[in-house]
Amino acid sequence: MRWIRPRCSIRRLGVGVGSALPLALTGCLYGFAGGGLPNIKTVAILPFDNQTAEPALTKEVNDAVLQAFQGRLGLRPAGETNADAVVRGKVVRYEPDVPLSFQASQGRTDVTHRQVQITVDVEILDQKEGKTLWQRQGLTEVGEYQPPQEASGRKLALDKLVRDLVDGAQSQW
Repeated sequence: MRWIRPRCSIRRLGVGVGSALPLALTGCLYGFAGGGLPNIKTVAILPFDNQTAEPALTKEVNDAVLQAFQGRLGLRPAGETNADAVVRGKVVRYEPDVPLSFQASQGRTDVTHRQVQITVDVEILDQKEGKTLWQRQGLTEVGEYQPPQEASGRKLALDKLVRDLVDGAQSQW
């Protein structure tokens, strides 16, 4: 007696393989591509000058920029003299308490929604080529929050700011 495999199971196997193959190829094309910059493997993030009255901004901006350049661009930190690229900038304006919406009640008005505004001037230099890769003056981002959660609004604004920096750096390639 011969064992005969039903044709329907062979068809199912073919359909399964045929369906999985395009998905696997798509993953290889898009999922594994690096987000780094050509010819730039290391970066020095110089401390941003802080021209505002908020002293914590220097560390927060530097940490956010460093994390984004390492995580999203895959660059390794290095000293200024050894780095392929240098990021430098200054925080020129910080408005932590911009009112967005109000609620009026008997005899008083409450601010129910506010925003933080952060403005920076930034420059990314390619030290190997000796040229400016990307530069932006007056780059402003906002983060909305409900009082008294200014820190959450500042975090949103910083996230948008570093996204703009990474996008700007990548726009040159």
